[in-house]
Amino acid sequence: MTRKQSPIPNLNDFKPAQIVCLECNLTRLYGEVIQVIPERRMCWVRPTILAVFAEIDTLTQLYDLRQTSDLLWSLDFFRPALDTEVIPLFSRLNAPDFPPPSPQVVRQQLHAFMDRVWQADRTES
Repeated sequence: MTRKQSPIPNLNDFKPAQIVCLECNLTRLYGEVIQVIPERRMCWVRPTILAVFAEIDTLTQLYDLRQTSDLLWSLDFFRPALDTEVIPLFSRLNAPDFPPPSPQVVRQQLHAFMDRVWQADRTES
């Protein structure tokens, strides 16, 4: 399992309310920056979407994370998200036919993803 390396961001790269992305294998976590903690190179992020892909652009699963817990994670893992990648995902979440999974499933998916990111980083170090 590998985490896609993001270029090491400058502390000024992220601003509150900006959407950022954390990638691991073919899964992407999108979240809103709440606060940057420069002295620790940490970022307080509110998760919004977890997108699972079969291939680079073939979406297989989408989770609405807006009701999950915030994260405090290293800035080095995140990259700025592009509008062109996020807007279609938000559109799908807000579609009337989007079947929202249970809150428990969503929390489990977020936890499992963050565990994979943590494990991937430990093996790369």
